[in-house]
Amino acid sequence: MITKATVDRIMEATDIVEVIGEFVQLKKRGANYVGLSPFANERTPSFTVSPAKGIFKDFSSGKGGSAVTFLMELEKFTYPEALKWLAKKYGIEVQETVEAPENKEEEYRRESLMIVSGYAAKFFHESLLNTDEGKAIGLSYFKERGFSNETIAKFELGYSPDQWEAFSATAIKEGYQEDFLVESGLSVKRDNGTLYDRYRGRVMFPIHSFTGRVIAFGGRTLKSDKNVPKYVNSPESEIYHKSNVLYGLYFAKKAIREEDNCYLVEGYADVLSVHQAGIENVVASSGTSLTVEQIRLISRFTKNITILYDGDAAGIKASLRGLDMILEEGLNVKVVLFPDGDDPDSYVRKVGTAAFKAHIDKNKKDFILYKTDILLKDAGNDPIKRSEVIREIVESIAKIPDSIKASVFIKECSHILQIDERSLLSELNKMRLAKAKKENQQQTTREPEIIEEPLFDEPQEKTHDSNSQEKEIVRLLLLYGNKMIDWDGIANTYIGPFMIAELSDVEFEHPASKAFLEIYSKEVENGVLPEEQHFIHHPDKNIVDLVVTLLATKYTLSENWYEMHKILVPDEQANMKATILGAIFHLKKQKVGKILENLRNELQKTDVEADQEILLSQYMHMKKVEKTISDYLGSVILK
Repeated sequence: MITKATVDRIMEATDIVEVIGEFVQLKKRGANYVGLSPFANERTPSFTVSPAKGIFKDFSSGKGGSAVTFLMELEKFTYPEALKWLAKKYGIEVQETVEAPENKEEEYRRESLMIVSGYAAKFFHESLLNTDEGKAIGLSYFKERGFSNETIAKFELGYSPDQWEAFSATAIKEGYQEDFLVESGLSVKRDNGTLYDRYRGRVMFPIHSFTGRVIAFGGRTLKSDKNVPKYVNSPESEIYHKSNVLYGLYFAKKAIREEDNCYLVEGYADVLSVHQAGIENVVASSGTSLTVEQIRLISRFTKNITILYDGDAAGIKASLRGLDMILEEGLNVKVVLFPDGDDPDSYVRKVGTAAFKAHIDKNKKDFILYKTDILLKDAGNDPIKRSEVIREIVESIAKIPDSIKASVFIKECSHILQIDERSLLSELNKMRLAKAKKENQQQTTREPEIIEEPLFDEPQEKTHDSNSQEKEIVRLLLLYGNKMIDWDGIANTYIGPFMIAELSDVEFEHPASKAFLEIYSKEVENGVLPEEQHFIHHPDKNIVDLVVTLLATKYTLSENWYEMHKILVPDEQANMKATILGAIFHLKKQKVGKILENLRNELQKTDVEADQEILLSQYMHMKKVEKTISDYLGSVILK
């Protein structure tokens, strides 16, 4: 368990904008920062970061919390894992109350897979650099490809010995469990139960997670045997889903954000060579066809993708239709071809950084226009093929969500295709109408969705149900609990302890609010007035969700609002007595109302006269209590 002193140091050092900025492209808006949600597919930013409060709130998914919560939600870290990631980022030594268990005995399965993968990366890297076989075969191969020592070290390149059990036997000897070796794909189990190495005799390309941990591998054979697959990649596992991973993204994300552009290539070597040349905003799709999830990963940092093709015509045509989904996600796509026989890896090594960049600048072309050229050349003078090309191009344009951008492409393509612009627009509108009808049909045939309770911070009418009333108490404790009371008849005390004392006879019903009040009460008993940061960084996710929902707001009132509109927005702090007592007594009135309702039900059910008298007496007493509260609310709060 990480000590409280260490947790405090981590929280003090953490800049939430800096942390989240590594994963989401943020733009300053007033006192806050906004960006596109990494948890939902959206085109209008609803993700807000408040540096003053140290919280984020995603109004699309409802998620919110501190930097720790963000890492837990996005990277599926445990609470200690998120703290350790932040500690590493800010150079803070982690102290734990008990000695951390050995790697092989980690409590969490996911963490165990991470540890095994990290150990494997170290094993393969040391095998490459420190064994005769590794240096003679693996290291010489990487050197022939032109990779420097710095690149080899940075990307943790390695070599798996050409032996059946070199890695597996060593890992088991070191205490790593067979289950994790097999599940991670590093080892394969024979029928007799023994293990052998999946990647034997291959150079190794570790695949890093978004936060830099090794989660999988690509292994390339150096043998010429055609029966041996050129590449062997890690199977899917709890920590590796290839459709959600881009090779090199961990090393590229900062440059992608700074350059506002992402170069997309096909292979590991392409990434390494281009990155080594100083062009660091480059990623690859890890041996898979590009997926929507991968496109959304890129869109966190930029709306501009430049695809670097190797010039193979057949491969280009095969990938054209799949690239339409980049347009559908609202990104701008350009395409660059290299001379026949060259790919980004070979070309950058041949011509150098400056000439490589110059080639891209000179030859990049918008994807739609590029696709039009390619398909027209293939169609030749065949009118039927040309009509099919026109329809396919319009289909691509129809996927662009930005109407203005789509109109520009229609205009450009009408000139290239030598067809009337209105005809293309008509076809475009037909396609969009058909798509809209299809989506509408899908929505009407779906099961009715359960509408979640509206966020507390959204404009809404005040309701007096217990959940809303309890949340209001929590909100007031968060905002004003450490402020002094200066009311007639009551002074020299803090609002927090005053509210806790007034609510001592009230039982909260809803779990998160109840847990919050219990924690707050215990802190008050210990002579501490807990502030909002105490709960924002709390390990209980339900408490964090509640607190952030109450503190975050989607809207900020302009400083010029009154001058422009002459509308005065009521300030709850102007009459703090009414605000605090109103919340307490409305909650009590709601609780009393529920008791009265239960007593009425009991009275209707019982036929025993003695029981009826007792229940009636209780009922009349509670009615008096209700009237007292109502009178108090009317005479004191509403004055």
